[in-house]
Amino acid sequence: KGIKLNRNGVHGNGVHHVNIKGALYPTKSKSRRQRWEVKPSEMANNTLNPIRAIVDGMKLTPNPDKPMIALSIGDPTVFGNLPTDGAVLQAMKDAIDSQKYNGYAPSVGYLQSRQAVANFYSCPEAPLEAEDVILTSGCSQAIDLAISVLCNPGDNILVPCPGFSLYKTLAVSMGIEVRLYNLLPEKSWEVDLQHMESLIDEKTSCLIVTNPSNPCGSVFNKKHLQEILKVASRHCVPILADEIYCNMVRCSSPSLASLSSDVPILSCGGLAKRWLVPGWRMGWILIHDRNDIFGTEIRQGLVKLSQRILGACSIVQGALERILNNTPQSFYNNTIGFLKSNSEICFSELSSVPGLNPVMPSGAMYIMVGIDMDHFPDFKNDVDFTEQLVTEQSVFCLPASAFEYPNFFRIVVTVPEEMMLEACARIREFCQSHYRPPSRDSNDLDQ
Repeated sequence: KGIKLNRNGVHGNGVHHVNIKGALYPTKSKSRRQRWEVKPSEMANNTLNPIRAIVDGMKLTPNPDKPMIALSIGDPTVFGNLPTDGAVLQAMKDAIDSQKYNGYAPSVGYLQSRQAVANFYSCPEAPLEAEDVILTSGCSQAIDLAISVLCNPGDNILVPCPGFSLYKTLAVSMGIEVRLYNLLPEKSWEVDLQHMESLIDEKTSCLIVTNPSNPCGSVFNKKHLQEILKVASRHCVPILADEIYCNMVRCSSPSLASLSSDVPILSCGGLAKRWLVPGWRMGWILIHDRNDIFGTEIRQGLVKLSQRILGACSIVQGALERILNNTPQSFYNNTIGFLKSNSEICFSELSSVPGLNPVMPSGAMYIMVGIDMDHFPDFKNDVDFTEQLVTEQSVFCLPASAFEYPNFFRIVVTVPEEMMLEACARIREFCQSHYRPPSRDSNDLDQ
């Protein structure tokens, strides 16, 4: 009714129609498919987790005479020695019992919960309001949204090397080029600023800064953060600050936004690590844009992108204000104290192992250890080294090739102290059995 056909039964737009029981249905003029052919999308095919790609390809067969010690998993809850605080649990119980948080929350989060995050992180140098906060399903979704709102296919982003593998996983799946800027182990993993700046061009849409660092455990000081900001300011490149480990530090390190006078920053964080509840999937983006460079468009873009899924868990949102306000300082201090002690034990034990060069961390929950591969001719690379370490000693450390940084391995320092000591003793035994001293030529022998 109301649709006119020409004499050939063709609609004005060129689509053929057939009449079935009085109804009009458009039909395509081209031939139908002759057989089933369902393939994964380009996005699916382009999604690769470098850690999984390397670990899944390793032959991990532990020594049956030694219990396995996994120093590879960045989850502080694995061994049960780092429970969250009772106040955090009580806030969740109360949120459930209230029955107020069983329905859908706004895609960007409850206003009250966003205000609680804003109050918690606001400072005079970088003030925040509720409208500056987007709640997300973990920090991973915060990073996903931040990259998605800033970058188009064909753009490039600058990512630290070594760095968290998710940045590349997300970017490549979106058709975004990843350019790796070097961190310098001899300078406690500071950024090679000259190298970073050399990578920037007119298609650079985002600079990712991870502080404190996964996998390095490094923490940038104020001066170095200011130098990073100068580079971003010179080239008008916004920053994605991955600050999930913020405040898990053993030295002073301000937030990047508190030092920025003009560079707009999307700061990504969450409950996962500092509150020791990674499975609760509560993250956030803090929008720092005092010069209105992002303006309304980036904010509206984040709101639109948040609507692709219906945001963070409503129950955790309901508990968020009390989690932030009621967690005692002693809980944070105890966690930092434990991580500091374990890091010092690990560094001290492995520093005296021939062929290993640990880099002392200052935050987060990791330590990177360099391997002098020239002294370990039995192994081709760090993957081979760590694979054989599992076979002989039942200790699994993540090869840093997973972070595109060969000839290092990463240790997670959240394990119980006695387990850390045992793991270090086994690593020492392993290295002693495979270490070969430097060969001396005839001139050396004549002296």
